[in-house]
Amino acid sequence: MDKFVIRGGRRLEGEVVISGAKNAAVAILPAVILSDEPCIIENVPSISDVNICLQILEEMGADVRSVGKDAYLIDPTSINKVCVPYEYARKMRASYYFLGALLGKFNKARVSMPGGCPLGDRPIDQHLKAFSALGAEYTLSQGMIDLKADKLRGSQIFFDVVTVGATMNAMLAAVKAEGLTIIENAAKEPHIVDLANFLNSMGANIMGAGTDVIKVRGVDKLYGTTYSVIPDQIEAGTFMVAIAATKGDAIVKNIIPKHLESITKKLEKIGVNIEQYDDSMRVWVDGPLVKANIKTAPHPGFPTDMQSQIATLLTLAEGTSIITENIWEQRFRYVDELRRMGADITVNGKIALIEGTGKLMGAPVKACDLRAGAALIIAGLAASGVTEIEDIFHIERGYDCMEGKLRAMGADIEKVSVPDKPNAKSENTKAAV
Repeated sequence: MDKFVIRGGRRLEGEVVISGAKNAAVAILPAVILSDEPCIIENVPSISDVNICLQILEEMGADVRSVGKDAYLIDPTSINKVCVPYEYARKMRASYYFLGALLGKFNKARVSMPGGCPLGDRPIDQHLKAFSALGAEYTLSQGMIDLKADKLRGSQIFFDVVTVGATMNAMLAAVKAEGLTIIENAAKEPHIVDLANFLNSMGANIMGAGTDVIKVRGVDKLYGTTYSVIPDQIEAGTFMVAIAATKGDAIVKNIIPKHLESITKKLEKIGVNIEQYDDSMRVWVDGPLVKANIKTAPHPGFPTDMQSQIATLLTLAEGTSIITENIWEQRFRYVDELRRMGADITVNGKIALIEGTGKLMGAPVKACDLRAGAALIIAGLAASGVTEIEDIFHIERGYDCMEGKLRAMGADIEKVSVPDKPNAKSENTKAAV
């Protein structure tokens, strides 16, 4: 079992280079299945979710090769299976993108129900609604989702709720469907635009990505391409908060500032100084941090994936802050761990009341999900004393060498291996919860 050991109290300085976006990469990699030729995907983050995607592609028969730093050549023409088995799918939520890609290419798919972070009820009913609208039939049996269609035909799809995953899956399934597909009440996140841009670079005809109406006109063939994944807005936001929490001064590089607007505005309100450049920004703190109220919302609102990180920062601010979580019902599971470090947070349903104490203390804690783990790292960096974080496999699902990047900025953080506790579940089992 691995854990992070952090000796807090050091300012983050220097610079950090942001990796490719997790949420884009885990959709773009399955999307390669739709191509009739090999593709090269660049700026791929080195994270466990990506590694699982690549393993699934190889298991299906694709030829996957590393062709440089953070770049892979993937030849999908040798794929001879349309099944994603349980042992892979249980480890990551994004395994459901193989449903849309396989259905779009082969008119059939068999994928185990996805795993990933335990954030409450995350049904795939809107995904199935989209597939059905395109002409597919589905069955759910013994934890497996089976899809099949004689032929996919363009259709009108209206989502009952704004859903990133279903929007992307609908695009994947529709790119080769006959005729026009109109996706209404679509999500607008940057990684949706990135997936559309990737598909279009292969010859797809997708219009409107980034708005709430996406139109997909089906094509007969998709071609090989070379494509670079966008920078990760959540990794960038996480490092911005970490710099602020340590009263640091550093440059965050390889970013798209437009994608960070909601995060930047809140940080500035809290008292963080931010100077933007073309593809980087300077973040520093030279005064007190102050309270703020935050409500998570679909893009372009404040992202739920940044909620726990900014909550940690607000424990160090003056005054009472209120956070309202409007996306995932169990996003506050990290609060108990922050309380162990001295945070004063009260949760009532989807609202958290944070009384800024101005200080945190090191303690042994556990990461309960990906973003909660990032929040605990931020807390450990800002805290006095030593913080030990267990279950860091959650963090490694979405952050590319986070400890190495932090060390380069002056943090005292190391990854250590310790014997597994007696009767403890294996890492893979825990990842599936």
